[in-house]
Amino acid sequence: MAPLPPPDPLPAFVYKITPTAPPDPIPERYPLSELDRQDGFVHLSTSWQIPITASLFFTHSPSIFLIKLRLSNFDPASVKWDEVDGTNGCPHLYGNFGPADVVGVLEVKRGEGEGWGEVFEKAEVRGWLE
Repeated sequence: MAPLPPPDPLPAFVYKITPTAPPDPIPERYPLSELDRQDGFVHLSTSWQIPITASLFFTHSPSIFLIKLRLSNFDPASVKWDEVDGTNGCPHLYGNFGPADVVGVLEVKRGEGEGWGEVFEKAEVRGWLE
């Protein structure tokens, strides 16, 4: 992974994608996934990256949960924008997040034979992403 400069303008929100419902209430330190622990950072996505990330890593999941995080809550030095497989700046949080950082949670389901790209074209889902 090669570090990139942050996008300009910065998005207001970044998203954590999980295959299961997040704990309710969100704990002060969100439980990291095995991949996040292994890599040493929390994998996040921008709104436009979510369909790509979902299609690559959640191909067999009938639903996913999006945790919307306010980017300005994090120290800019703790968020690195890394090039991954030629994509533009995937946000990685070197640290953790908690309930004060979470704006909302949305469960997104796909129908029989429906791809993630189709799901994220729906107005109700697009409207929630910013």
